[in-house]
Formats: sequence, C-alpha cells, structure tokens
Amino acid sequence: MDPLSHSAKLAAGALFALLLGHLAAVAADGEPVPCTEDAMIVFDASGSMAGNLNQGIATTIPRINEVRKALARVLPTATRLRRVGLITYGPGPYQQCNVELNLRPTANAAELIMNDVNALNPAGKTPLVEAVGQAAEVLDFRSEPGVVIVLTDGEETCGGAPCEFGRRLHAEAAQLTVHVVGFRMKNFLWTGEQNVLEVKCLAEENGGLYITAEDEEELAQAFEKTLGCPIMSEWEAPAF
Repeated sequence: MDPLSHSAKLAAGALFALLLGHLAAVAADGEPVPCTEDAMIVFDASGSMAGNLNQGIATTIPRINEVRKALARVLPTATRLRRVGLITYGPGPYQQCNVELNLRPTANAAELIMNDVNALNPAGKTPLVEAVGQAAEVLDFRSEPGVVIVLTDGEETCGGAPCEFGRRLHAEAAQLTVHVVGFRMKNFLWTGEQNVLEVKCLAEENGGLYITAEDEEELAQAFEKTLGCPIMSEWEAPAF
C-alpha cells in the first residue's frame, strides 16, 4: 500500500470522526441542526374536522382538537430545525372549496402556526389537490427541494384527482417530497376505499410516507416523522 495514500485515508477518517463527534455534541446540547429543505404543512380544516372523534358528527369535542394538541407537542422542536409554513383548506365564504396561505416558510414558526391553527373554525369542503398545489408553488418546487406534509381526515371533495396530480407534480418537481397523514379516515369516507388509495398514491408518487393516525399520540408520532430531518442526511462516510 502507498504510505502516502494510507496516511491520507487515515487523516480523512479522523476528520470525519471529529465532525461526527462535533455534530453529536451539538445535538446533545440542544442546539439546532438545520434541515436543508423548507416545509409546508397543508392543514385540513374542512367541516368533517368539527366532528366527534368516534361518530363523525358535530359535538363540543371536535376532531381538530386532537390535531392541535399533537402539533403543539411537535412544532417547537421541529421549527427550530427547519423553516415551516402553513396552508389551510376548508373554512371560508359560503363553505366552498377554500384554500388559504397562512404563512410562508419561516424559522421558529411554532407560535405563528399554532395561532392560526387554534383560530380555525372547521367548515367547508376538501380541496386537497388545490391546497397541495399551492404549497408546492410556495416552495418553488420546480427549482428547489421541499417537503409538504398533508393532514387530511377525508377524501378530496372539490373535483381534484390526488393520484394523477401526484404524478404530474413529480414530473415537474426538482426534488419535492409529499407526506400524507390520514387522521381517523377509516369508516368516515363518503365514497369508499378508493379515496384512501388516491391520497396514498399522492405520497408514494412523490417519495413520501402515508401514515394513518387514530389519536393524539399517533398524530404526534406522524408529525415527528414527517417534519423532522436526520442530522446526518447530508453526510456520507469516506470509502477506505
């Protein structure tokens, strides 16, 4: 073996180990390790989110409350590591297919996002495709990497086709990931299992996860998986 080559490899290995130790120390000390991609939360505030967790009807304990509690647990940490924005869909004039851009990706956005989410009064239909499309545009998805996290408790009800749209989105995107969190969707769909397959396809076509959640704890775990980022995602060990 070439002594110089061997020495260079040993030096590279030592440097990599040093960097690993530094990043681990930073993480252990609680300092932020930034994610490289901005994220948009696409939040379902349609009429069904006002329903009871078990019966799907309007009560004094709306389903949206479980989501609020889960987000409040996850966002303070997640938004220290990445810039996050918010789009909501559902509430609006005449309870039609309303989509609103609440916040563009912003650092330390937990409080801003929760202020908007806590103020929502669930109503209207579910323009899921339009909301995801707007989130992608905010992220400049044709030229920049980004992550979209979609929360939904039901099917698209404004004429969109999530799976077909997912394919078109992937074809145009530079590097866009779309995760879908389906909350209490079992037995609450108007038109059957095909709608689950549609939103699952939206995620799969764009390299994302489709995660189902039945309660606050499972919602929190889903948001942690989809909003979080691996500390060493940008590093590869040197080959020896």
